[in-house]
Amino acid sequence: MGLLDQLFGKKEEQKQSQSLWKKIETESDLDAAVEHSFQQKVLIFKHSTRCFISKTVLKSFEKQMQNSDKDLAYYFLDLLAHRDISNQIEDRFGVTHQSPQLIVLEQGKAVYNASHQSIDLDKI
Repeated sequence: MGLLDQLFGKKEEQKQSQSLWKKIETESDLDAAVEHSFQQKVLIFKHSTRCFISKTVLKSFEKQMQNSDKDLAYYFLDLLAHRDISNQIEDRFGVTHQSPQLIVLEQGKAVYNASHQSIDLDKI
């Protein structure tokens, strides 16, 4: 499959996708995202790497990101690898955990959240 992926651009698509995001992997990364929200809106996408629905929503959202001219900072959280950070987000911002989930931070506070098919960049 690797050869077919390379022939049809799958690897390049994955590289482009990864470059769109700042990853949240530690509490310090989360703190940095919150701090960043005082300069511009921060979007945190919480993704379950084992969930087909989450993967589908992520791909759709990334297409919207690539075509958007909105001044936003995009952060990505792998829920399976960093569930402790997801729990911190829930505690800190009072947003019940879901997956996939998009949380918008502004001035250090969660001002919007959506999950599943409700995740839409045009709503922000």
